[in-house]
Amino acid sequence: MALTTAPARNRRTGPAGTQPKRRGSGRIRHGEGLAGYVFLSPWLIGLMGITAIPMLFSLYLSFTDYDILTPLAEVRWVGLANYERMFTADPSYWHAVRVTLTFALVAVPLKLAGALGVALLLNRAGRGVGLLRALFYLPSLLGGSVALAIVWVNMFNRDGAFNSFLALFGVEGLPWVSDPDWALETLMVLAIWQFGAPMVIFLAGLKQIPTELYEAASVDGAGTWRRFRAVTLPMLSPVIFFNLVLETIHGFQGFTAAFVLSNGTGGPVDSTLMYTLKLYISGFTDLEMGYASAMAWVFLAAIAIITAIFFSTGRFWVHYSDGESS
Repeated sequence: MALTTAPARNRRTGPAGTQPKRRGSGRIRHGEGLAGYVFLSPWLIGLMGITAIPMLFSLYLSFTDYDILTPLAEVRWVGLANYERMFTADPSYWHAVRVTLTFALVAVPLKLAGALGVALLLNRAGRGVGLLRALFYLPSLLGGSVALAIVWVNMFNRDGAFNSFLALFGVEGLPWVSDPDWALETLMVLAIWQFGAPMVIFLAGLKQIPTELYEAASVDGAGTWRRFRAVTLPMLSPVIFFNLVLETIHGFQGFTAAFVLSNGTGGPVDSTLMYTLKLYISGFTDLEMGYASAMAWVFLAAIAIITAIFFSTGRFWVHYSDGESS
């Protein structure tokens, strides 16, 4: 009869092949978790104090008639009156929506097209290419600064640099920023000019496209346009999608240039009354903070819906290198 031997035991390790539980390991993990929360605490405090709590408070204000000057204890609950007024009794609200949609639908595609075109030109080795990339990116560093907006307004005034340039060719200029037919277009040109950020992202995406794909396409007889359409665009589609989402949101949020150009009124003749400027006027000029809060939440919902549409339709045209769609 075969004899079986019990697994060897050790006073410290227990049965052979097993490790004893370390005393205090739970306390170590607890201490590590506590340390993580300590390091996260500045961000958590900022999230709650600067973002989450003010957002929830503005949601409450959107159902009230709060006007900044009235103590919060005396604020009157009005229910959906602010939203009803917004959609049915405020023509300037819908005008601001139209102006913002026009701005975004024109400026964003042209900005992305310019960024992609310049990125294609700079996607090559050569002397001075690094300097050109920096120069093209420079306007984006200025962002939505007030100083840049002031310079832009002065440049497109009746006596500005742009009209002086046109005068060299015998062309009579216009008061671009004070003409209702051209004021919004002036803001569009400023937005398009700041294409540096998407350009850098496009350039990074172009660097990731394998050169073998272009070589194979050339062997098959594909020309420049064919290679761009069959290789560059599909391989760059995730980057295009990323830039499209970010720049669309940024286009709808335009405020600084419109505020400076119109001196905070949305003029001339409400031609630059962007949605965010209308929100500012309602809240801080007309002191209708409850109504402005309702506008802000509708704006947030609209941006969320547009973003959801982008993500839901992206699977039809966004392709990744592993062959899967988004």
